Amino acid sequence: MRMIPASPYDRKSRAELRVFDALKRSVPQDTRNEYVAYHSLNLTRHARKRFGELDFVICCPRGVYVLEVKGGGIACRQGVWYSTDASGTEHRLSESPFRQAETGLHGLIKRLKETLSASVFTKLVFGYGVVFPDTDWRDPSVEWDRAIMADSRIVKDLDRWLRGLFAYWEKKPGVQARKIDSSALQELGSVIRPDVEAIIPLHVQASQAADQVILLTESQLALVDCYSENRRVLCSGGAGTGKTLMALEFARRWTGSGKQVALVCKSPWLQSYLRMHFSMPKLEVCQLSGLEVILRRKKLDAFDAIIVDEGQDMLQMASLDLLDRSLKDGLSDGRWCFFYDINNQSGFFGEAEPEALEILRTSGAALATLTKNCRNTRVILEEVKSALGADMGVQGAGEGPAVREKLVDGIEQAVAELEAELEFLVEEGGLAPAQITILSGQEFRHSVVSALPEHWRQQIKQIDEYSLANFPPSTMTFARVADFKGLENDAIVVIDLPEPNPKNKQDIAPHYVAMSRAKSVLSVIYHGTD
Repeated sequence: MRMIPASPYDRKSRAELRVFDALKRSVPQDTRNEYVAYHSLNLTRHARKRFGELDFVICCPRGVYVLEVKGGGIACRQGVWYSTDASGTEHRLSESPFRQAETGLHGLIKRLKETLSASVFTKLVFGYGVVFPDTDWRDPSVEWDRAIMADSRIVKDLDRWLRGLFAYWEKKPGVQARKIDSSALQELGSVIRPDVEAIIPLHVQASQAADQVILLTESQLALVDCYSENRRVLCSGGAGTGKTLMALEFARRWTGSGKQVALVCKSPWLQSYLRMHFSMPKLEVCQLSGLEVILRRKKLDAFDAIIVDEGQDMLQMASLDLLDRSLKDGLSDGRWCFFYDINNQSGFFGEAEPEALEILRTSGAALATLTKNCRNTRVILEEVKSALGADMGVQGAGEGPAVREKLVDGIEQAVAELEAELEFLVEEGGLAPAQITILSGQEFRHSVVSALPEHWRQQIKQIDEYSLANFPPSTMTFARVADFKGLENDAIVVIDLPEPNPKNKQDIAPHYVAMSRAKSVLSVIYHGTD
């Protein structure tokens, strides 16, 4: 059976996931496209509710059928229905699952009668069924027929049950069962898609991802408890796995115990952003090149502790020598925490030297690996892994909308596609301009952005390291990929880059940095190569 959407909306309901997979496997291959199951349809005209949701609606040559799914344990005592969740907690249901399916079907029938042509509507057979995928339900009742109920045993062979369900409703008195032809099915689908299914806007999906980030960052912070008492920690993780978050938490704890701490990075933009947004007593946020200057200014011989963020940019012997001189007891015996990206974003600040990493690994440091991504959605993680071969961790910040990709040939086509994409994100997606950052492989004057119509250019602010105090501003922003390392925004539009070549490490570095900056929405406009 063809599923719409192709993957389920709600991945939290394991019961609905099992039914989703069972429906997808049902119906013979040669007729599968004629049978469509819509998942999680929002019905604005419910028979008894102002707003109702149908778990599944099946549209096929044999009619229209609503399926209600009830997971967990199910019980009916003295006419009152109860469900039991995974923790063993019992919940009283407001109505029978059969009644819920029936009233949902009536709301759908009313809506279809108002919108379908009479010639199509009169051909339709309507029915409903209830699925208990977690329960072996054996109890008969005058309130329901076995033909309209599927339990955990039947779900294993849902195709057979569906044929019986269709036949049950076709045999009802007054029903004239007639096969619905392809043109009628097409009209039915065109009505259900826009009018019954509530498409989740991009801005809502972005906000849902943000809620998931909060949960994941709490789990990341729990790792600090395991490592903060170690004198030396070497921590690896892909982009978005929470390295900067953990670096700041280490800084908070170590400065809180009275230590003079340096948080070191190589990017002037990241330094500026961290200084402006995360000020702490006894903490100095600085670039590697400024370490010795700050020590002289503060009249210190060395820092009590050093935390390195974006450490893949400092995996050279010369960089380690400078860190060693600036740290009390040096790298061999001093207190430090070194965060680096396992995918190595080098290419902007120099190549990593294997012996430098080996020195850190053999220093007696506690080794930690971050595997949970707390920035990007699952869809973005899969895109980065597929296109670039880079591992940014698992789980991700929610599901998220699909990545939008375009390949253009020439400046005119690139400008047209960029303009269309910005219109889509703002007008149809409902994103605020501040949520959108355009990242380019070029300076502004050489970028596609500079060729946009004037009314678009006026809405786009070029940011620099000094404007990060108020990032994001109230408008769209533009930056070079290399400058935006360590930063992020809800929606990222990547431009002025060719299609990536995963075999070339230097080639994929800007793609990896750019694509991994997107928290929820990612659009990529590649330009063709000669």
